[in-house]
Amino acid sequence: MKIDLTNTTSGKINAALMEARRASGSTAAGMVLTLVIVTDEGSAYDALKAANDASREHPSRTLAVIKRAGRSPRARAETRLDAEILVGSDAGSGETVVLRMHGELAAHAQSVVLPLLLPDAPVVVWWPDNAPMHPAQDPLGSIAQRRITDAVTAESPVGQLAQRAQSYTPGDTDLAWTRITGWRSMLAAALDQRPSRILSAVVEGESYNPSVELLGLWLHNRLHVPVERVVTGGPGITAVHLRTKDGDITLDRPDGLMGTLSMPGSPDRQVALKRRETSELIAEELRRLDPDDIYASAVRTPVDRLREPASAEVAAAHEVAHAVAEAAVANPTRVTSDGAEKKPSTRKAAKRSAGDGA
Repeated sequence: MKIDLTNTTSGKINAALMEARRASGSTAAGMVLTLVIVTDEGSAYDALKAANDASREHPSRTLAVIKRAGRSPRARAETRLDAEILVGSDAGSGETVVLRMHGELAAHAQSVVLPLLLPDAPVVVWWPDNAPMHPAQDPLGSIAQRRITDAVTAESPVGQLAQRAQSYTPGDTDLAWTRITGWRSMLAAALDQRPSRILSAVVEGESYNPSVELLGLWLHNRLHVPVERVVTGGPGITAVHLRTKDGDITLDRPDGLMGTLSMPGSPDRQVALKRRETSELIAEELRRLDPDDIYASAVRTPVDRLREPASAEVAAAHEVAHAVAEAAVANPTRVTSDGAEKKPSTRKAAKRSAGDGA
């Protein structure tokens, strides 16, 4: 069911919602939260579609706030609230209200939203793009238990991470972090299966991708090892290498669909690591409404902690030295003073290094 209201008020919207529920035979009792989406006309359709899909797991009242302040003096002077109410199959498993605020009303969106919140239910605010510098200090963000941003939509996605670290308040999160959940789970499971002392790590992925940077910062923060950042053509994150004295633990996903997990002494395994839709990301974030301390630790780690790769000559020399040192520790009697036994290990290490960089 769809109801259009022009030049309306929050009270009339609430009355229309109650009437729509009676007509459709639905109830508000099953809804678990209020999701407020702050967006513009260009992004509203995709954001609402993602929210409706997510509502099948989390029935909610979705309030889409679209601010239309207007460019001309006449348009700015015209203060008006238009609403579009969707109930039933048109609104997923909840109900949706699209609020178009004209003129000066756009600067006071919280006064319209507050009367429409579900009573005694958590509030989540999501900015699909154009998020404020300090989400928790935003008038709408201040009424929410959780605030969701997306650094990938910023003009400088990686630079946005520094802003998120500076403005972090418990309850903040970012979809760039949610996108690496599968990678974090797989890498943690790999180390559970084969406990090893990690010497260093390499994260490969496309340039200016905040998820790639966050994954590297998470590894640096949790493992306390140097992490090297390698730029590839994508899509997204393409590989992670955890260096150990027995060999590399590698999670490789070149096509954005399936990944390959390789561990020393074990056969390679195919793992599902598909790039997820926005609706899946939002659904994941709505599963927990408490502060994410792991995200807070990762995003507050300065991005400059990630090392850029050295030149090819220096990297090759480092790999040779590392391979020789490993051979000497593993079997000192096989390494002679003239270096005769060192050459096979050196060539094998160099070949392995070339394969990792492909």
